[in-house]
Amino acid sequence: MSNPAPDAKASRKSLATLFFCTALPMGMWSVPLANVFNAHGRGHLVPWVFATTATAAFISPLFVGALADQKHSPVLLLRWLTAATSMALFITCASLAWGWSDAAVLICAQALALCALPAWSVTSSIVFSQLHDAKVQFGPLRAWATGGWMVGCWIVSFVLRADASLVAGFTAAGLWLVVMSLTWRLPMIPPGEVVQHRTWKQVLGLDALGLLIHRDHRVVFLTAALYCIPLAAFYPYTSRQLHDLGVKNISAVISLGQTTEVVVMLLLSGLLTRVRLKWVFLSGIAICVVRYSFNTLNTLPSVLFGTFLHGFAYTLYFITTQIYLEERIDPKWRVRAQALLAMLMSGVGNLLGYLGGGWWFAACTVGKTTDWPRFWWGETALTAAVCVFFALAYRGRVAKT
Repeated sequence: MSNPAPDAKASRKSLATLFFCTALPMGMWSVPLANVFNAHGRGHLVPWVFATTATAAFISPLFVGALADQKHSPVLLLRWLTAATSMALFITCASLAWGWSDAAVLICAQALALCALPAWSVTSSIVFSQLHDAKVQFGPLRAWATGGWMVGCWIVSFVLRADASLVAGFTAAGLWLVVMSLTWRLPMIPPGEVVQHRTWKQVLGLDALGLLIHRDHRVVFLTAALYCIPLAAFYPYTSRQLHDLGVKNISAVISLGQTTEVVVMLLLSGLLTRVRLKWVFLSGIAICVVRYSFNTLNTLPSVLFGTFLHGFAYTLYFITTQIYLEERIDPKWRVRAQALLAMLMSGVGNLLGYLGGGWWFAACTVGKTTDWPRFWWGETALTAAVCVFFALAYRGRVAKT
């Protein structure tokens, strides 16, 4: 069968379906992961398993960049990556079921992260390449991904009843093959502009470090990395706190955070036309301070309300950061600026957050009992420090009078 013409455009429905189906297995595995590992006697591995995604953030761009330099279509790359992700997730779940050693389980988890992390970034690049007006069209399409994540959580809780079962992981592995099948419905998009002899610094966006000479750029990038440190505690430890509070449908409960994420994404463009960028950034971090302070109360209503605030805390800073890069960075530097931001957030910030959060969780746990108020007060204090830093350091554009 011949490939579609290079300039063929995927329909809006196909792109929405791709986003939805890619996020579906991600939510099905990421949200119940901590409780699944704990149920199989591997709770001590949770911080290290989450940290594999951070180490993958350093390695995956080099791997995907090397494939892109061979002039492979991003659609073909996604096909390979989703197939590899399915296999890696199946083997990771099997390693737990078969009682493999901790080292073997972590190796499997690292292989999974190396495949799944770039699969998401390639999906986003495919969608961007098919849009005529990304500023207007991307937000509503991105909301479909959030919807897919939520539906994945609901399937785990209400259909599979697998909030602490490997059934969630094995099902997600099968759904990655569904994503692979969708790539045959997409036009074979030509590869992007290939830069010969790219250095590893260019692939990781490190040559964009010169942008940090600008004070506000430096503050936005540094705050993104710092904010990811306390934010990394949300999925691993909210799910365990809900388990301790006797909640059964944990994955569905945590999806409350995505409901507000969708709402904020739909309203953000209007908000940015009325409110200074600094206050939008700052409100996201401040809401995270409030959200974590509710978790310190260690009651089901307070944790539910804190979870509900997650969409505000995440979207108001990180989606606004994407818009900031679009508006304030020279177009020739935007791609490398995005790569640098991804490395600082997913690599540096998440690595410190997952490992540091694991240490703090262990310090707050005696036997099988966790002092949740103490744990969340620590995360709240860290988030508040980031909030104060940004408020004092970021200046922003002042309206001319």
